[in-house]
Amino acid sequence: CGHENPIEAAADAPPVEEQDFHSALANLATAAPIEENKTVKCGTCAAEFSWDPAVHAADCPFCGSAIVADPKTSRHIQPAALVPFQLSEKEAQDRLKKCLGGLWFAPNDVKRYAYTQGKLVGMYVPYWTYDSQTFSNYSGERGINYTETYSDTDKDGNAVTRTRTRIEWYPVSGHVDRWFDDVLVVASRSLPKKYADRLDEWNLDSLTPYQDQYIAGYRSEVYQVDLEEGFGEARCKMDDVIRDDVRHDIGGDHQRIHFVNTRYEDITFKHILLPIWMNAYRYGGKSYQFLVNAQTGEVEGARPWSWIKIGLAVAAAVVVVGVIAYFASQGQ
Repeated sequence: CGHENPIEAAADAPPVEEQDFHSALANLATAAPIEENKTVKCGTCAAEFSWDPAVHAADCPFCGSAIVADPKTSRHIQPAALVPFQLSEKEAQDRLKKCLGGLWFAPNDVKRYAYTQGKLVGMYVPYWTYDSQTFSNYSGERGINYTETYSDTDKDGNAVTRTRTRIEWYPVSGHVDRWFDDVLVVASRSLPKKYADRLDEWNLDSLTPYQDQYIAGYRSEVYQVDLEEGFGEARCKMDDVIRDDVRHDIGGDHQRIHFVNTRYEDITFKHILLPIWMNAYRYGGKSYQFLVNAQTGEVEGARPWSWIKIGLAVAAAVVVVGVIAYFASQGQ
Protein backbone atom coordinates (compact mmCIF):
# COMPACT_ATOMS: atom_id res chain seq x y z
CA CYS A 1 0.00 0.00 0.00
CA GLY A 2 3.04 2.28 0.09
CA HIS A 3 2.98 2.89 3.83
CA GLU A 4 6.43 3.37 5.30
CA ASN A 5 7.58 2.16 8.71
CA PRO A 6 10.58 4.02 10.10
CA ILE A 7 13.31 1.78 11.49
CA GLU A 8 15.10 3.23 14.47
CA ALA A 9 18.63 2.13 15.24
CA ALA A 10 18.49 -0.37 18.09
CA ALA A 11 20.27 0.90 21.19
CA ASP A 12 21.73 -2.54 21.85
CA ALA A 13 22.64 -3.31 18.22
CA PRO A 14 26.28 -4.43 17.99
CA PRO A 15 28.54 -2.37 15.72
CA VAL A 16 29.52 -3.77 12.34
CA GLU A 17 32.76 -5.54 13.16
CA GLU A 18 35.10 -7.92 11.40
CA GLN A 19 35.23 -11.52 12.65
CA ASP A 20 38.35 -13.64 12.81
CA PHE A 21 38.41 -16.04 9.89
CA HIS A 22 40.43 -18.91 11.37
CA SER A 23 38.54 -18.87 14.67
CA ALA A 24 35.25 -19.08 12.80
CA LEU A 25 36.45 -22.04 10.75
CA ALA A 26 37.80 -23.83 13.83
CA ASN A 27 34.57 -23.54 15.75
CA LEU A 28 31.93 -22.25 13.38
CA ALA A 29 28.97 -23.10 15.58
CA THR A 30 30.09 -20.84 18.43
CA ALA A 31 32.47 -18.37 16.83
CA ALA A 32 29.84 -16.83 14.57
CA PRO A 33 26.25 -15.89 15.39
CA ILE A 34 23.85 -18.57 14.18
CA GLU A 35 20.21 -17.96 13.34
CA GLU A 36 17.30 -20.19 12.39
CA ASN A 37 14.58 -19.18 9.96
CA LYS A 38 12.07 -20.61 7.53
CA THR A 39 13.38 -21.06 4.01
CA VAL A 40 12.11 -22.64 0.80
CA LYS A 41 14.17 -24.25 -1.97
CA CYS A 42 13.29 -23.96 -5.66
CA GLY A 43 13.17 -27.37 -7.34
CA THR A 44 14.25 -25.89 -10.69
CA CYS A 45 17.26 -23.68 -9.92
CA ALA A 46 18.00 -24.81 -6.30
CA ALA A 47 17.84 -21.27 -4.93
CA GLU A 48 17.12 -21.17 -1.19
CA PHE A 49 15.57 -18.07 0.31
CA SER A 50 13.32 -16.80 3.10
CA TRP A 51 9.58 -17.31 2.71
CA ASP A 52 6.59 -15.38 3.98
CA PRO A 53 4.50 -17.86 6.04
CA ALA A 54 1.32 -16.19 4.75
CA VAL A 55 2.17 -17.07 1.14
CA HIS A 56 1.49 -20.62 -0.04
CA ALA A 57 2.50 -20.39 -3.71
CA ALA A 58 4.47 -17.97 -5.84
CA ASP A 59 7.14 -17.76 -8.53
CA CYS A 60 10.84 -18.23 -7.82
CA PRO A 61 12.48 -14.77 -7.97
CA PHE A 62 15.62 -16.32 -9.50
CA CYS A 63 14.25 -18.34 -12.41
CA GLY A 64 10.51 -17.58 -12.60
CA SER A 65 9.40 -21.17 -11.95
CA ALA A 66 6.24 -21.79 -9.93
CA ILE A 67 6.82 -22.85 -6.30
CA VAL A 68 4.42 -24.37 -3.80
CA ALA A 69 5.60 -23.51 -0.29
CA ASP A 70 7.12 -26.30 1.74
CA PRO A 71 9.32 -24.28 4.08
CA LYS A 72 12.05 -25.83 6.20
CA THR A 73 14.15 -24.56 9.07
CA SER A 74 17.80 -23.83 8.27
CA ARG A 75 20.74 -22.77 10.46
CA HIS A 76 23.41 -20.48 9.15
CA ILE A 77 25.74 -17.63 10.09
CA GLN A 78 23.68 -14.58 10.89
CA PRO A 79 24.37 -11.50 8.74
CA ALA A 80 26.34 -8.85 10.58
CA ALA A 81 25.12 -5.96 8.45
CA LEU A 82 23.21 -4.94 5.36
CA VAL A 83 22.78 -2.06 2.95
CA PRO A 84 19.11 -0.99 3.06
CA PHE A 85 17.13 -0.63 -0.16
CA GLN A 86 17.68 2.89 -1.50
CA LEU A 87 15.90 2.46 -4.85
CA SER A 88 12.12 2.07 -4.84
CA GLU A 89 10.39 -0.57 -6.95
CA LYS A 90 9.09 2.10 -9.33
CA GLU A 91 12.55 3.60 -9.75
CA ALA A 92 13.99 0.15 -10.41
CA GLN A 93 11.21 -0.59 -12.92
CA ASP A 94 12.00 2.65 -14.75
CA ARG A 95 15.67 1.68 -14.95
CA LEU A 96 14.70 -1.75 -16.29
CA LYS A 97 12.32 -0.30 -18.90
CA LYS A 98 15.04 2.04 -20.11
CA CYS A 99 17.44 -0.90 -20.39
CA LEU A 100 14.92 -3.08 -22.25
CA GLY A 101 14.08 -0.20 -24.55
CA GLY A 102 17.65 -0.23 -25.81
CA LEU A 103 17.68 -3.92 -26.74
CA TRP A 104 17.49 -3.57 -30.53
CA PHE A 105 18.06 -7.22 -31.32
CA ALA A 106 15.67 -8.64 -28.71
CA PRO A 107 12.33 -10.17 -29.83
CA ASN A 108 9.54 -7.59 -30.01
CA ASP A 109 7.48 -9.28 -27.30
CA VAL A 110 10.33 -9.68 -24.79
CA LYS A 111 9.27 -6.52 -22.95
CA ARG A 112 5.76 -7.87 -22.50
CA TYR A 113 7.11 -11.15 -21.14
CA ALA A 114 9.49 -9.35 -18.80
CA TYR A 115 6.79 -7.01 -17.48
CA THR A 116 3.93 -9.50 -17.13
CA GLN A 117 5.80 -12.65 -16.10
CA GLY A 118 8.70 -11.13 -14.23
CA LYS A 119 7.44 -8.67 -11.63
CA LEU A 120 10.29 -7.08 -9.74
CA VAL A 121 11.13 -8.79 -6.46
CA GLY A 122 13.23 -7.13 -3.78
CA MET A 123 15.91 -9.55 -2.62
CA TYR A 124 18.66 -9.24 -0.03
CA VAL A 125 21.53 -11.24 -1.54
CA PRO A 126 24.25 -12.75 0.70
CA TYR A 127 27.86 -11.65 0.34
CA TRP A 128 31.13 -12.20 2.19
CA THR A 129 33.75 -9.50 2.65
CA TYR A 130 37.35 -10.41 3.50
CA ASP A 131 40.28 -8.41 4.87
CA SER A 132 43.85 -9.65 4.86
CA GLN A 133 47.45 -8.48 5.11
CA THR A 134 49.54 -10.19 2.43
CA PHE A 135 53.30 -10.71 2.11
CA SER A 136 54.53 -12.00 -1.26
CA ASN A 137 57.97 -13.17 -2.41
CA TYR A 138 58.52 -13.47 -6.13
CA SER A 139 61.06 -14.32 -8.81
CA GLY A 140 60.97 -13.44 -12.48
CA GLU A 141 62.69 -11.47 -15.23
CA ARG A 142 62.89 -7.81 -16.22
CA GLY A 143 62.97 -7.06 -19.95
CA ILE A 144 64.77 -3.96 -21.27
CA ASN A 145 64.32 -2.82 -24.86
CA TYR A 146 67.36 -1.95 -26.94
CA THR A 147 67.88 -1.15 -30.62
CA GLU A 148 70.33 -2.93 -32.90
CA THR A 149 71.30 -2.37 -36.52
CA TYR A 150 71.69 -5.04 -39.13
CA SER A 151 72.42 -5.33 -42.84
CA ASP A 152 69.70 -6.24 -45.31
CA THR A 153 68.75 -5.80 -48.94
CA ASP A 154 65.86 -3.86 -50.37
CA LYS A 155 63.45 -5.05 -53.08
CA ASP A 156 65.94 -4.05 -55.76
CA GLY A 157 68.73 -6.10 -54.21
CA ASN A 158 70.65 -3.11 -52.87
CA ALA A 159 72.40 -3.36 -49.50
CA VAL A 160 70.69 -1.33 -46.75
CA THR A 161 71.08 -0.88 -43.01
CA ARG A 162 68.02 -1.39 -40.86
CA THR A 163 67.20 -1.22 -37.13
CA ARG A 164 65.11 -3.48 -34.94
CA THR A 165 64.11 -3.63 -31.30
CA ARG A 166 65.42 -6.44 -29.12
CA ILE A 167 64.75 -7.33 -25.47
CA GLU A 168 67.47 -8.06 -22.95
CA TRP A 169 66.19 -10.16 -20.02
CA TYR A 170 67.62 -9.96 -16.48
CA PRO A 171 66.71 -12.25 -13.56
CA VAL A 172 65.01 -10.48 -10.63
CA SER A 173 63.48 -11.38 -7.30
CA GLY A 174 61.76 -9.32 -4.65
CA HIS A 175 59.01 -8.82 -2.11
CA VAL A 176 55.70 -6.91 -2.13
CA ASP A 177 53.18 -6.30 0.66
CA ARG A 178 49.54 -5.24 0.40
CA TRP A 179 46.58 -4.77 2.74
CA PHE A 180 43.23 -5.85 1.31
CA ASP A 181 40.04 -4.36 2.75
CA ASP A 182 36.52 -5.65 2.07
CA VAL A 183 37.20 -7.94 -0.88
CA LEU A 184 33.62 -8.69 -1.92
CA VAL A 185 32.44 -12.21 -2.84
CA VAL A 186 28.84 -13.03 -3.78
CA ALA A 187 27.68 -16.02 -1.70
CA SER A 188 24.80 -16.95 -4.01
CA ARG A 189 24.83 -19.62 -6.70
CA SER A 190 21.32 -18.70 -7.85
CA LEU A 191 22.29 -15.47 -9.57
CA PRO A 192 24.06 -15.57 -12.95
CA LYS A 193 27.62 -15.04 -11.70
CA LYS A 194 28.90 -12.96 -14.60
CA TYR A 195 26.12 -10.44 -14.03
CA ALA A 196 26.23 -10.51 -10.22
CA ASP A 197 29.99 -9.87 -10.29
CA ARG A 198 29.43 -6.81 -12.45
CA LEU A 199 27.19 -5.29 -9.77
CA ASP A 200 30.33 -4.40 -7.83
CA GLU A 201 29.85 -0.66 -7.43
CA TRP A 202 28.63 -0.92 -3.84
CA ASN A 203 29.18 1.79 -1.25
CA LEU A 204 29.86 -0.33 1.82
CA ASP A 205 30.06 2.81 3.96
CA SER A 206 26.25 2.52 3.98
CA LEU A 207 26.38 -0.81 5.87
CA THR A 208 23.93 -0.85 8.79
CA PRO A 209 23.89 -3.33 11.68
CA TYR A 210 21.49 -6.13 10.79
CA GLN A 211 17.91 -5.92 12.10
CA ASP A 212 14.99 -8.16 11.13
CA GLN A 213 12.85 -5.09 10.44
CA TYR A 214 14.86 -4.31 7.31
CA ILE A 215 13.83 -7.64 5.76
CA ALA A 216 10.10 -6.95 6.11
CA GLY A 217 8.55 -6.66 2.65
CA TYR A 218 11.56 -8.26 0.95
CA ARG A 219 13.08 -11.71 0.63
CA SER A 220 16.54 -12.75 1.67
CA GLU A 221 18.57 -15.58 0.18
CA VAL A 222 20.55 -18.03 2.30
CA TYR A 223 24.21 -18.21 1.35
CA GLN A 224 25.25 -21.22 -0.74
CA VAL A 225 28.96 -20.38 -0.94
CA ASP A 226 30.32 -21.12 2.53
CA LEU A 227 32.91 -19.10 4.44
CA GLU A 228 35.97 -21.11 3.41
CA GLU A 229 34.99 -21.42 -0.25
CA GLY A 230 34.29 -17.70 -0.34
CA PHE A 231 37.81 -16.93 0.84
CA GLY A 232 39.16 -19.12 -1.95
CA GLU A 233 37.44 -16.84 -4.45
CA ALA A 234 38.63 -13.77 -2.56
CA ARG A 235 42.20 -15.09 -2.79
CA CYS A 236 41.88 -15.30 -6.58
CA LYS A 237 40.89 -11.63 -6.64
CA MET A 238 43.76 -10.73 -4.30
CA ASP A 239 46.25 -12.74 -6.36
CA ASP A 240 45.37 -10.79 -9.51
CA VAL A 241 46.15 -7.53 -7.70
CA ILE A 242 49.35 -8.97 -6.20
CA ARG A 243 50.61 -10.02 -9.64
CA ASP A 244 50.02 -6.45 -10.85
CA ASP A 245 52.06 -5.25 -7.85
CA VAL A 246 54.83 -7.70 -8.77
CA ARG A 247 54.93 -6.47 -12.37
CA HIS A 248 55.17 -2.89 -11.13
CA ASP A 249 57.95 -3.87 -8.72
CA ILE A 250 59.91 -5.69 -11.45
CA GLY A 251 59.75 -2.60 -13.64
CA GLY A 252 61.50 -2.32 -16.99
CA ASP A 253 59.79 -2.50 -20.36
CA HIS A 254 58.56 -6.10 -20.00
CA GLN A 255 58.04 -8.48 -17.11
CA ARG A 256 58.00 -12.24 -16.69
CA ILE A 257 56.72 -13.75 -13.44
CA HIS A 258 58.04 -17.22 -12.67
CA PHE A 259 56.96 -17.67 -9.07
CA VAL A 260 54.89 -15.89 -6.40
CA ASN A 261 54.51 -17.19 -2.86
CA THR A 262 52.00 -15.26 -0.75
CA ARG A 263 51.37 -15.43 2.98
CA TYR A 264 47.94 -14.28 4.20
CA GLU A 265 47.73 -12.92 7.75
CA ASP A 266 45.13 -11.18 9.97
CA ILE A 267 42.27 -12.58 7.89
CA THR A 268 38.84 -11.32 8.94
CA PHE A 269 35.40 -11.46 7.37
CA LYS A 270 31.87 -10.12 7.49
CA HIS A 271 28.64 -11.75 6.32
CA ILE A 272 26.47 -9.02 4.80
CA LEU A 273 23.30 -8.65 2.72
CA LEU A 274 23.11 -6.35 -0.30
CA PRO A 275 19.85 -5.19 -1.95
CA ILE A 276 18.94 -6.20 -5.50
CA TRP A 277 15.70 -5.83 -7.43
CA MET A 278 15.25 -8.95 -9.54
CA ASN A 279 13.24 -9.64 -12.66
CA ALA A 280 13.02 -13.31 -13.65
CA TYR A 281 10.92 -14.47 -16.60
CA ARG A 282 10.66 -17.42 -18.95
CA TYR A 283 10.75 -16.93 -22.71
CA GLY A 284 11.02 -19.61 -25.37
CA GLY A 285 11.38 -22.31 -22.73
CA LYS A 286 14.40 -20.62 -21.10
CA SER A 287 14.79 -18.57 -17.93
CA TYR A 288 16.20 -15.03 -18.08
CA GLN A 289 17.08 -12.63 -15.29
CA PHE A 290 17.68 -8.93 -14.91
CA LEU A 291 19.32 -7.52 -11.79
CA VAL A 292 19.00 -3.93 -10.61
CA ASN A 293 21.41 -2.68 -7.97
CA ALA A 294 19.02 -1.21 -5.37
CA GLN A 295 21.70 1.20 -4.18
CA THR A 296 23.06 2.62 -7.45
CA GLY A 297 20.44 1.67 -10.06
CA GLU A 298 22.91 -0.25 -12.24
CA VAL A 299 21.19 -2.88 -14.44
CA GLU A 300 22.72 -6.18 -15.54
CA GLY A 301 21.11 -9.25 -17.04
CA ALA A 302 20.52 -11.74 -19.81
CA ARG A 303 18.15 -11.35 -22.73
CA PRO A 304 16.95 -13.49 -25.66
CA TRP A 305 18.13 -12.65 -29.17
CA SER A 306 15.98 -12.31 -32.26
CA TRP A 307 17.87 -14.13 -35.01
CA ILE A 308 15.38 -12.77 -37.54
CA LYS A 309 16.37 -9.20 -36.65
CA ILE A 310 20.05 -10.11 -36.67
CA GLY A 311 19.67 -11.81 -40.06
CA LEU A 312 17.87 -8.79 -41.52
CA ALA A 313 20.56 -6.46 -40.16
CA VAL A 314 23.31 -8.57 -41.70
CA ALA A 315 21.45 -8.72 -45.02
CA ALA A 316 20.99 -4.94 -44.98
CA ALA A 317 24.71 -4.46 -44.28
CA VAL A 318 25.60 -6.74 -47.17
CA VAL A 319 23.33 -4.74 -49.51
CA VAL A 320 24.88 -1.43 -48.40
CA VAL A 321 28.40 -2.76 -48.94
CA GLY A 322 27.36 -4.10 -52.35
CA VAL A 323 25.90 -0.72 -53.41
CA ILE A 324 29.02 1.11 -52.28
CA ALA A 325 31.24 -1.36 -54.15
CA TYR A 326 29.09 -0.98 -57.30
CA PHE A 327 29.32 2.83 -57.38
CA ALA A 328 33.02 2.66 -56.59
CA SER A 329 33.57 0.38 -59.59
CA GLN A 330 31.47 2.66 -61.82
CA GLY A 331 33.51 5.64 -60.74
CA GLN A 332 36.71 3.86 -61.70
